[in-house]
Amino acid sequence: MASTQTEKHARRMRAVVHERYGPPEVLHVELVAQPSPGPNQLLVEVHACTVNRTDCGFRAAKPFIVRFFSGIVRPKKQILGTEFAGVVEAVGDAVTEFAISDRVFGANANVFGANANVFGTQADYVLVKQDAPVAMMPAGVSFADAAAMCDGAILALAYLRQAAVGPRTRIVVYGASGSIGSSAVQLAKHFGADVTAVCGCGERRARALSRRRHRSRLPARRLCRNQRSL
Repeated sequence: MASTQTEKHARRMRAVVHERYGPPEVLHVELVAQPSPGPNQLLVEVHACTVNRTDCGFRAAKPFIVRFFSGIVRPKKQILGTEFAGVVEAVGDAVTEFAISDRVFGANANVFGANANVFGTQADYVLVKQDAPVAMMPAGVSFADAAAMCDGAILALAYLRQAAVGPRTRIVVYGASGSIGSSAVQLAKHFGADVTAVCGCGERRARALSRRRHRSRLPARRLCRNQRSL
């Protein structure tokens, strides 16, 4: 059994790799070694991932300060991607919260600590620590939808916690129709804050904000074309 598992984890996988900084053209698909989980890690078969602003910033090394985290001359972590959804393929000996075949989603990053921007989800398989932002997928949610849920919510939660948002807090969310903004609106309301949401004047954005309000059952009062008090 042990030899079978070793053989399986010695396989190669496809990954989107970049060895230098630059435009999207620096990315290419390459066969790389499939990783094996450590004691506290999950090996997840990735069914869906995303390309977000964090990926683009680290790929291009813009702003320049990114290089202090990712490598001055060339990227240390050549496989990008933070968000993912997939199925647990293998678990380490110390993993207690997840099991093989679990459908999971999350972000392979830690925005609350020093080990931020772990990356690696733009591949067939990714290693994820069991104490990372990872959870079981809700029933009825597709892999594609689950993969796109995490980045904005994690960043919004980090900023709201730093601001100690809670009951009787009055907060304006500027850019409320985006990934971080729409999550901030819902989380701030959950924490009991008085939320005013502002987004661009485009009708599509206004409709998107309105749909999120109705799904969350948040009371709203129309203030102007692109601003709502929640």
